[in-house]
Amino acid sequence: MKDKTRAHVVISGRVQGVFFRMETKQVADSFNVSGWVKNNRNGTVEAVFEGEKAAVHSVVEWCRKGPPNSKVSSVNVIEEDYKDEFRRFEIIYR
Repeated sequence: MKDKTRAHVVISGRVQGVFFRMETKQVADSFNVSGWVKNNRNGTVEAVFEGEKAAVHSVVEWCRKGPPNSKVSSVNVIEEDYKDEFRRFEIIYR
């Protein structure tokens, strides 16, 4: 388990209405990272990533740039203990 991690991330900026969630899922899937991503009512995007440390860090780094039409102003990352909570990565819709 020591090679696995969990990151709770909140992304601010122009991150809604620019396919951020969909592309985050594609990137997470490509790195075999599980968890979820959702839009928050305050205009941020929130996600939890679980998997191999290098893979999770790669997905978090991608979030710092985001998809082409986004403009990320900040990424708040909280590293957490790996919980093996998810089997796949999904988009949460409200």
